[in-house]
Amino acid sequence: MKKLKKHIGILLLFLLSALALTACGKNKIPENRVFSVADLEGKTIGVQLGTTGDIYAADYEGDNAGTKVERYNKGADAVSSLIQGKIDCVIIDEQPAKAFARQNYELMILEEEFTQEEYAAVVAKENKELLNNVNTAIEELIADGTLEKIIDNYIPDMKTGETVPFTYTQTVTSGEKLKMATNAQFPPYEYYEGGKIVGIDVEIARAIADKLGMVLSIDDIEFDAIINAVSSGKADIGLAGFTVTDERKSQINFSTTYTTSKQVILVRDNEAMQEAETLGGKLYNNFIKEDRWKFLAQGLLNTIIITVVAILIGVALGFLLALVRVAHDKKGSLTVLNFIVKLYVTIIRGTPMMVQLLIIYFVIFASVDISKILVAIVAFGLNSAAYLCEVIRSGIMSIDEGQFEAGKSLGLSYSIMMKNIILPQALKNVLPAIGNEFIALLKETSIAGYIGLQELTRGGDIIRSITYEPLLPLLTVAIIYLILVVLLSALVSKLERRLKKNER
Repeated sequence: MKKLKKHIGILLLFLLSALALTACGKNKIPENRVFSVADLEGKTIGVQLGTTGDIYAADYEGDNAGTKVERYNKGADAVSSLIQGKIDCVIIDEQPAKAFARQNYELMILEEEFTQEEYAAVVAKENKELLNNVNTAIEELIADGTLEKIIDNYIPDMKTGETVPFTYTQTVTSGEKLKMATNAQFPPYEYYEGGKIVGIDVEIARAIADKLGMVLSIDDIEFDAIINAVSSGKADIGLAGFTVTDERKSQINFSTTYTTSKQVILVRDNEAMQEAETLGGKLYNNFIKEDRWKFLAQGLLNTIIITVVAILIGVALGFLLALVRVAHDKKGSLTVLNFIVKLYVTIIRGTPMMVQLLIIYFVIFASVDISKILVAIVAFGLNSAAYLCEVIRSGIMSIDEGQFEAGKSLGLSYSIMMKNIILPQALKNVLPAIGNEFIALLKETSIAGYIGLQELTRGGDIIRSITYEPLLPLLTVAIIYLILVVLLSALVSKLERRLKKNER
């Protein structure tokens, strides 16, 4: 109990110190060094990974001027780095740039555009029928003016600066689903508002689904995973401000283009100063407004479900695998099974968890409409089993050989001896290691967001993408993980003490 109180005290001190940082006064914006496209050489350019901004910026990378390109998984992360002075500019699409600039008045967009481009939906190469149907639907939406109304609802008129309210009403409300993959951190094309994904691409996809007699289903995943999701059949179409490029054409089919956009350069405004916001205002904006705390609550629930079920699978399967290894080591039996188990353990322990998760989701379950939570449970359970197999095996092998001999001298069968003598001692010895695996698994679930599953870390990322405030969401996620780890550590310690008492 004393140790738990000490951990909680340290945690509270950490929380108060971090919150104090958020309540600092005015911070001067680092000086801008980019005023035109010609100034990009020798600067540090921020881009979102896999976007056309990334493709265009790569042309500057490695030049004699020392130009660097920093790639981020999210546009909001690139913007946060720009505000903090870690990079000199961000190359990004015009409309998202305007949205970022509206939210962060210390930023501005250069008048000189970087390049122009056209947006289209992506469809799998082999799905020619769907591509034709999508093209027909887009052409009809253009012809009847619906597409223009959707865009005008989100993008202000250049002269008046006002939008024209319009909401597309879907007539088809049940039936087959049209699965759309997107990355909801790209306003005004796709972003979160009121806990839902909205935007130009979402409304266009809903209208396309309506034309096809289908109901739209939206899957929010990382931008650079969208083409893989569509190609593998996990999604029917992808809309996320995709620019038509020759490189992408080799992997995917593009629909008829539905709008034209620009790539622009987002920089810091030398005359702007970041006004201090009260701590209460920051807390309200990040968690209370529009019930944004629910992103963390849902993420926490999914994280706990995945962790608990996966560790149960890991312990059960790891236990069986360990018994196979021990039987071979002790009796020389189960040779073929032992080889398979060793191969399994070697592959799982020798490859990154991220790669395993993506293979299970995009390859093994490519053509199966399966819950992402179930996919994550399977992936983390199989990974955990490989590690726990060796943990449990080492615990069994650590038992003195004399106890095995004593069991044999009493005439006990191998199975009875293992059940009543060896395993109880071995499990007591490896309990701390199993507890550590539980803790490691809890933290590893943070990568599940890469397949679009809303776990705890992704819940914080969604809030960051809305508020562009990096500290509070990240700090809150870290604190929640820390609290869970402290509680788990205390639980394992308590169980260890009980086991020691039982020995007396």
